[in-house]
Amino acid sequence: MDRRAFLTDSLGAAASVSLPAHLRPLTPPGKSGSVGTAHLLELREGLHSLFQLDDAYGGAAVRSLALRHLRRVSRVIDTSTYPDTIGRQLKLLAGEITGWCGWLHYDANNQDTARRYWGEALTTAATLGDANLEILVFSQMSLQASCEGRPQDGLDLARAGQERATRLGSPVLQSIMACRETRALSGMADGKTAGRRLSDAMRFLDYKGRGRPSSEWAAFHGPTEVEYCQGLLYNELGNHRAAVPFFRASLAHQRSSYGRNRALYRLMLANTLVKADEVEEGAAYAVETLGHLDEVESGRVMRRLAEVADALRPVDTASAKNAVEQLDDYARLKSAA
Repeated sequence: MDRRAFLTDSLGAAASVSLPAHLRPLTPPGKSGSVGTAHLLELREGLHSLFQLDDAYGGAAVRSLALRHLRRVSRVIDTSTYPDTIGRQLKLLAGEITGWCGWLHYDANNQDTARRYWGEALTTAATLGDANLEILVFSQMSLQASCEGRPQDGLDLARAGQERATRLGSPVLQSIMACRETRALSGMADGKTAGRRLSDAMRFLDYKGRGRPSSEWAAFHGPTEVEYCQGLLYNELGNHRAAVPFFRASLAHQRSSYGRNRALYRLMLANTLVKADEVEEGAAYAVETLGHLDEVESGRVMRRLAEVADALRPVDTASAKNAVEQLDDYARLKSAA
């Protein structure tokens, strides 16, 4: 199956009654040409659709839709009339979509473009004085920095986001930023402090529902993410056997609608099994995972796939060699699609 054609067919038919809101014709403005609350809600529903599509398919598949939606909102801002309150919300929405464009390019492994969009989103956040948008961008930039081997930058960004989350009084956002701190600290080989921050991340979730409600972009976060973060911490510390049960648990608890994250979790589990000297199981799990990737378009997933193949490559067993051959073949087919 052509995965890009699959996504286009699923989302792009203009007459489809199930078309995401951000691709449907916008409700016409009133006689005065003014944009009101109804139009704002329709445009915000478009961002909601982007969240769902990213969760299911990954950033490489969704970023063109996000760019279309950003151009649409920008056109409304530039060519329509509206009261100041609606104007602020439109500009904030544009900033959120811009930040999400950064995330989608990050997930697609286009890191320089991701940084450019995040810079624009931070400018919007500073102009509007919106701490939630700052937290969104700092969270994503911190993750990027840690994954790129810049843990000190990751820690600084996570702490900047944590300061704003604390000021907002949002336990979920505080938990997210504590997980980002954990990732950065583990990359700095500071296991003791990382462990404390991970405990804080779980503790903050005990207060979920109290304080200021978190924004929709944070809906992904919960105990499953903390379990996954615990597995990553053990991996960074070289204790791969201890990491395995946490990756198993995070995969078991991950919702089925999160197709991209489930793919990431599966490949991380396979890689960790290999590093824990459970080579046969890791190889079998990696091959089995290929059947779950067909609808996912994510540079991070493909990078994780390559990491599993590289971990298996030195192993001189029939199962490892067979797995490497299948993983490499899949990567070649994917890149050619």
